[in-house]
Amino acid sequence: MRTIATVGGLGYSPVAPGTLGSLVGLGIAWLLGAAPVQQVVGCSVAIGLTLWSAGPTARAMGKEDPSAVVIDEVAGMMVAVATLPVTVRIYLAGFLLFRLLDVVKPPPLRQLERLPGSWGILLDDLGAGLATNLLLRLALR
Repeated sequence: MRTIATVGGLGYSPVAPGTLGSLVGLGIAWLLGAAPVQQVVGCSVAIGLTLWSAGPTARAMGKEDPSAVVIDEVAGMMVAVATLPVTVRIYLAGFLLFRLLDVVKPPPLRQLERLPGSWGILLDDLGAGLATNLLLRLALR
């Protein structure tokens, strides 16, 4: 469980573990390709793994949202670019915007983070991913 929550230990990186988790999510999204069904299934799996592993791992670590738990960044980043055109430009913009929103956590993202267990760990990143996706869609119009 801890291995999944820390994405194979990547979350233990002393430098920018959340950014590394986001890069993993971006890479998975890229590998899934442009097929919307594959992307939605991939996002669903990442969200399910986060809900299953993040809360128990955080409790075992004695923290509410330890920086080592980065599976939530994987899920949020995948949502950020889900069903958008698979291009370097869009994925780079999605990565930068997602990281900005994840770090700044504008309302209501900060409030979502306060929910207990896996939900609080996941929902702020999921919200940042949804906001990123919507902003990119607006920019593409």
